[in-house]
Amino acid sequence: MNKIINKKIKLICWNVNGIRAWYKKGCLEEILKESPDVFCLQETKAHPEQLPADLLNPEGYYSYFDHSKVKKGYSGVAIYTKEKPTKVEYGLGVKDLDQEGRFLALFYEKLVIINTYFPNGGGGPDRLDFKMKFYDAFLKYIKNLKEKGYSVVFCGDVNTAHTEMDIARPKENEKNTGFLPMERAWLDEVVSSGFVDTFRYLNPKKIQYSWWDMKTFARDRNVGWRIDYFFVSHNLSVNVKESNIKDNVFGSDHCPIELTLVL
Repeated sequence: MNKIINKKIKLICWNVNGIRAWYKKGCLEEILKESPDVFCLQETKAHPEQLPADLLNPEGYYSYFDHSKVKKGYSGVAIYTKEKPTKVEYGLGVKDLDQEGRFLALFYEKLVIINTYFPNGGGGPDRLDFKMKFYDAFLKYIKNLKEKGYSVVFCGDVNTAHTEMDIARPKENEKNTGFLPMERAWLDEVVSSGFVDTFRYLNPKKIQYSWWDMKTFARDRNVGWRIDYFFVSHNLSVNVKESNIKDNVFGSDHCPIELTLVL
């Protein structure tokens, strides 16, 4: 990033499952105590004009929002950053895929930070098809950035557990969206295209989850899924110092994840 070269860069990513309810729980204050350089939120479920001033413009941060154009109270992402980007892109540039407010990309010279709330494939064949089209367009987007010489960091709720280590009950879920072979194969393709799952890179055997089903009180029993990720382009893997799942932090059905880079 422009003015923080050779420094530690802390990034936090969190699916907040409704930013207004999350804010009322005091979660923004808790994040700001960590003083991240960048924090990315998914499933904000709000248009910017619906947000209080503290969420629109936290002191010391530039803020950017992508929201659903098809209905209120649905989807949405936000990025807060201490360093102003040189350019911001809203959406993948594919009209049919950009109506739900799922994508933000911040450009800093040769570094791009992307926050994405990937679709859930539940709700029938049409939504699974939408998810796979979104996946394909996203991979094309990040591969294109890499070909242009950019280093890439992307994070978000990917809505798929990659391997059996990333889900508490793999056998029971192998025919459910979020753990289907085609979804997991896409993550294989992301890796083979030169992108590194930072948590697994530093913790090859660690079992830890980032999402739990609220209806079944799954968090009490730690019956979870690891579906929230920080990926970096392969050239940045040497810059990865920490990649943690903060599963002791509450406020959503997801917990925050954290990445520390030295750039």
